[in-house]
Amino acid sequence: MSHSRQFCPRCGDPVEIERENGERTPLCASCYFDEFELVDAPDRIEVLVCATCGAVRRGNRWVDVGARDYTEIAIDEVTEAISVHVAADEFSWQVDPEQVDENTVRMHCYLSAIVRGESVEEDVTVPVKISRGTCTRCGRIAGDYYASTVQIRARGRTPTDQETQRALDIVTDYVAEREADGDRDAFITEIDETSDGANVKLSATKLGQGVAERIVRRFGGEMDESATLVTEDEDGDEVYRVTYAVHLPEFTPGDVIDVDDDGPVLVESVRGNLKGVRVTTGDHYEAAFEDGIAPEATRLGRRADAEETTLVAVEDERAVQVLDPETYAAETIPRPSYLDPDADTVPVLKSRAGLHVLPAAETD
Repeated sequence: MSHSRQFCPRCGDPVEIERENGERTPLCASCYFDEFELVDAPDRIEVLVCATCGAVRRGNRWVDVGARDYTEIAIDEVTEAISVHVAADEFSWQVDPEQVDENTVRMHCYLSAIVRGESVEEDVTVPVKISRGTCTRCGRIAGDYYASTVQIRARGRTPTDQETQRALDIVTDYVAEREADGDRDAFITEIDETSDGANVKLSATKLGQGVAERIVRRFGGEMDESATLVTEDEDGDEVYRVTYAVHLPEFTPGDVIDVDDDGPVLVESVRGNLKGVRVTTGDHYEAAFEDGIAPEATRLGRRADAEETTLVAVEDERAVQVLDPETYAAETIPRPSYLDPDADTVPVLKSRAGLHVLPAAETD
């Protein structure tokens, strides 16, 4: 910074000129402040507010401002609209809102700052006119708009009530997360629980895809998708609705299934491919790659169907004697590795494949 002595071109008083970045400021302090404006504020502000959700229209988009009433909206809009002179330091301000009528708030703004070492104050009044409308989101909700459907089904069976409820919880949680992240296009249009599962209509294609993928990750199974042309938008682009069909696995943890000649399997997991334990030996079982998610099998029963019965004797490493829970006759059956030889009773499942000892601990 350099200094030179000249005279103010307006009043003729001597003034010391400061040069910053090649710019000259020849006015004396009195003339400088005569022209100085601390703030630049609009004469009037008009705000369009969604009458349903309270979002504010800014430019071409709607913004959730989280205001509790129109006075807060007016304060926010005035804050956005007022600009402060670049020379101002230690700037502060306060507002005194005056409710003129139902749709008008007069904002009395009191501003102060330090400019060239001098304290500067300024008062401005900005009327804020509030008008009501309907935002894009609320308009779509009112019109039952949807862009994707998630169908929750199960292979070869009907989803249990618990599975359906957990899947719907995934839907509501995921949509809530998207909303919390500021996605105004995320909403659930409709949930329809049917005799064979549930159908969920969602506002966006990506929302449906995200929900379907989460359900498959949680329960296992597969997802198919198909698109249907419904219209063209204002630019002539084709608009599709996409259906994501989620097929939960045919078998669930806790099922006992007849897989092959090596003995039944107690299902422990169906995420990815089916995994479990052989109830004849206690060996680990996992569906082969060529079997896909699950092999061809028949359900023999559920872990919950097992009954406690007396362990009569341990014959050797491969066989034990137990009482048949129906006939009370002693039966020799395979001894799985997880059987506790010191136990007095063991859980057994009787099915068309015979009598088998199941693990003592719950695996559902």
